[in-house]
Amino acid sequence: MDKLQKKFNTEVIGAMMKQFGFKNPMSVPRITKVTINSSFGKQAVTKTSSEREKMINLISQDLALISGQKPNLVKSKKSIAGFKLREGLEIAAMVTLRKGRMWDFLERLIYLSLPKSRDFQGLNIVSVDQGGNLNIGFREHINFPEIFTDKEKTIIGLQVTVSTNAKNHEQGLALFRLMGFPIKK
Repeated sequence: MDKLQKKFNTEVIGAMMKQFGFKNPMSVPRITKVTINSSFGKQAVTKTSSEREKMINLISQDLALISGQKPNLVKSKKSIAGFKLREGLEIAAMVTLRKGRMWDFLERLIYLSLPKSRDFQGLNIVSVDQGGNLNIGFREHINFPEIFTDKEKTIIGLQVTVSTNAKNHEQGLALFRLMGFPIKK
């Protein structure tokens, strides 16, 4: 069992029950899934099809290394001439993690990737939305330990969303702080 999952089961559930007055341990908010998303941006639209395929493969491989799971490619739903975007063009890659892989990723995120970020001083409280979900944006994916900076040709940005079943902002914020996420006071 992971350290983070063990911490949630032994410490966080009891503290949340005490803090919010939950009667049943099953009513305590939990982390349900983690979604990692990376958009290909202008590079995928303006390049030739062979260059675009190479770039999409590189980004997909990096996302697979980070998450431990093959990413799904997201296609555009409609054409927009101003962005040189055609319907059906692959524009992003995303991965949804649940259960064991989710806990593994969260552990690496909290203890390795976030402290490795340049000038990191903690996550902003605004990162937790009104539904109790946490959104973290990374400008560089090289903060993750699975990525070797020597081999990287392109640096991509990532969006990590940690979804919970919390009812409001306060419950989500308390859950993330008790789990060990470095959130500013």
